[in-house]
Amino acid sequence: MSEDTMTIREMCDAYGVTPRTLRFYESKELLFPIREGQRRHFTKSDRARLKLILRGKRFGFSLEEIRQLLDLYNVGDQQETQYALTYEIGKKRLADMIKQRDELNEAIDDLTAQLAWGEKMIASFSMKKAANC
Repeated sequence: MSEDTMTIREMCDAYGVTPRTLRFYESKELLFPIREGQRRHFTKSDRARLKLILRGKRFGFSLEEIRQLLDLYNVGDQQETQYALTYEIGKKRLADMIKQRDELNEAIDDLTAQLAWGEKMIASFSMKKAANC
């Protein structure tokens, strides 16, 4: 193959994924490597798509959302639809992440307060035992 393609091993090394992950993304029609028998050769397009898949996963997008967004690349409007929809989904995901963070911060604050109370209770038990000795 040409120097513009990468083997599955090169892809794994370059992007920190497993061969199983690449085959899974291929089965979900997210990647389209060139097949030569059992060998797969990933093009520049596959590499760009993988970067977007990994970024989308990091942001919490589902694989179906990622696939739909990637499919919009070929709509023929210079990616206007793809960018617009990605932006809207991204805004919604950011709002969800902020809400989750706020809920987590609240839970952390509550647990911190409960642990402080528990620490005082344990200390009071220790003081009672010391006074009784």
